[in-house]
Amino acid sequence: MNPAVRDAAHVVDAASVMGLLATRPRLLALGEPTHGEEVLLDLRNDLFRQLVEQEHYRTITIESDCMMGLVVDDYVTSGTGTLDEVMERGFSHGWGAYAANRELVRWMRAYNDGRPASEPLRFAGFDGPLEITGAASPRQSLTALHACLTAWVDADLLPCAADTLDRLLGADDRWTDPAAMMDPSRSVGQTPEAKQLRLLADDLAALLYAQAPHLLAASSRDDWDRARMYGRTATGLLRYHFWMADTSPSRMARLLGVRDSMMAANLLAIAERGPALANAHNGHLQRNKSRMRMGGLPVEWWSAGAIVSARLGEGYAFLATALGTIRHQGVEAPPPDTVEGLLYALPEDRYVVDARRLAAVVDDVTPAPRVSPWFGYSPLDPAHVAGHDGIVFVRDARPS
Repeated sequence: MNPAVRDAAHVVDAASVMGLLATRPRLLALGEPTHGEEVLLDLRNDLFRQLVEQEHYRTITIESDCMMGLVVDDYVTSGTGTLDEVMERGFSHGWGAYAANRELVRWMRAYNDGRPASEPLRFAGFDGPLEITGAASPRQSLTALHACLTAWVDADLLPCAADTLDRLLGADDRWTDPAAMMDPSRSVGQTPEAKQLRLLADDLAALLYAQAPHLLAASSRDDWDRARMYGRTATGLLRYHFWMADTSPSRMARLLGVRDSMMAANLLAIAERGPALANAHNGHLQRNKSRMRMGGLPVEWWSAGAIVSARLGEGYAFLATALGTIRHQGVEAPPPDTVEGLLYALPEDRYVVDARRLAAVVDDVTPAPRVSPWFGYSPLDPAHVAGHDGIVFVRDARPS
């Protein structure tokens, strides 16, 4: 065991995390190297509870559909609905089926029970209404934005009537055709109707900002924030669908970049309203470009974390998470000459590690990149260790 690595490792708790940071960041992000491992979600819950209770973070946001997340926020802040309904309707990507996510929502509701209405702990999804197989219709966000403006501003300021949007949108299954992800000709994103919708969505979002003094006086800050999210989501989805219809070699890089830029815009808006905690894949939260191979070709784009970090500076902090083994997925103990191998030699099950001190060790020993036999696990890149504020290391992930 390398003594310098041992000296850089601390118990995983809020005090250790804050001890790595020069100041309390406005947005503190905890990444994960793979999705769906309950040990990582349980660790997240424990750490986020401590950070809420001890450091007064006011929002928890995860890599889930921002529109669906409104259902969860209504439940944890005011008790709207039931826990079963919320887990079914409030999460994308299947996250509602995970016991740790259910426990997080249950705890947030219990934490808010009896608290002043002016000091709630909030929940948010920060992903767009997107899946790996495609994207949602822009109908929900676009019509919600139009409805907000209809209720608040003079009708003659609106660029169109609601039935115009309905006619241009057409049937939702035109937008959600899963074949369009692999076949641009199946996408409706560059049809004349879609192009007109992009202009109308832009005009509606611009009107929202132009009327900000009136809207903030006539409604609540929560209403304003939701309307802004509708605008970001509608314009983002229409942009995403536009590039789904693209046939150039940069198509996938553009789609991945649009998704992360939508994530970044949501994270920045969440951070505006107070200190927030975020949880998502390391690849979305890191400060570096994200990279992957698709169809045998390399694709790279700026991650949401890179965009947010560029905007917030020290107001953004990122903890990457790494795993030693995921044996049920064929990921065995890491080679000792990798970053994970250095951490795996430590005696305890989990640590939070000072990334900058670890980077000094990495510079001395020049570890090899770890190669995972399973595509679902993304190992740490030795070249990027110094760009993290900390690394959370969990020795073993076991089947749920």
